[in-house]
Amino acid sequence: MRTNTFLIIFLLLGLYETAIAQVFENYSWQTLECTGEPVARHEAAFVEVNGMFYLLGGRRIQEVSIFNPKTNTWTSGAKPPLELHHFQGVSYNGMIYIVGAHSGKYPHETPVPDVYNYNPKNDSWSKCFEMPQDRLRASTTASIYKDKLYIAGGIIDGHWDQHVTWFDSYDFKTQTWERLPDIPRYRDHATSVVCNDKLYLLGGRVTSGKIKKVFELTVGEVDVFDFKTRTWSTMEQKVPTQRAGCTAIAIKDKILFAGGESTAQKEAHNELECLDTKTETWSRLSSLPEGRHGTQLIWFNKKLYTASGCGNRGGSPELKTILSFSKI
Repeated sequence: MRTNTFLIIFLLLGLYETAIAQVFENYSWQTLECTGEPVARHEAAFVEVNGMFYLLGGRRIQEVSIFNPKTNTWTSGAKPPLELHHFQGVSYNGMIYIVGAHSGKYPHETPVPDVYNYNPKNDSWSKCFEMPQDRLRASTTASIYKDKLYIAGGIIDGHWDQHVTWFDSYDFKTQTWERLPDIPRYRDHATSVVCNDKLYLLGGRVTSGKIKKVFELTVGEVDVFDFKTRTWSTMEQKVPTQRAGCTAIAIKDKILFAGGESTAQKEAHNELECLDTKTETWSRLSSLPEGRHGTQLIWFNKKLYTASGCGNRGGSPELKTILSFSKI
């Protein structure tokens, strides 16, 4: 009887993986031919607002690169008031927010003490509110859930030391910060995504230049915060491919997890993996034609996009290409 039970469970898991794959079975990647080109960058944000895509930040002070997916055209926007990199960009009420960012050069980058926003309507930058001064760090994750901004983890001293497990939220309506239960483990260069009233932390590493382990200490566990119970748990299944500088996005009950860097290879990762949050099982989708880290994913009109980033582990080469994953 026990053998039959295990067999049934095995078959069901196989069916779940098949079902996940079938959602994207007619999808394929293509490198888009565009008019104009973006500024090459990495450790930056790629965010959609009102049908337009925005590449913001990255090392050096660089103008915003704006993509129109209807015409496959790139145009230029304003430069930020200072260098902003190593952050996960988010949009809220038509504005793009840069929170938990670093500024400065490797390996002792410094956390930016303020949150900045970019207004796509008038192509302008502004300083909007301060980070919690006693919990200042960068290379955090960032997600929006019900009028609140959530940031998790990070590191204080660039790529060197002082990792934290802090978890905080900012209420846009009351304009106040709140300390929340610490995340279960250290991680920076990670990504977060909200799916079905839960926040998922995926990927990342414990960047430790002080002990000469910048890329080695990747994190495989998926930590999950339940907004209803305000508690953390950890999934049994780790991410299939451990990496940092990665990106993720939620599509209904699924989370797509892509890109990144690790010591497993010189090239940036091109894996696209899918987590079914209902069954907590993983499947593998078609790989990106060109791996990259230090950028984000956009899901728009049933197409997946990613742009720019870095093609190898570390800081070069910075890319100018934009990829689309869509039905054939």
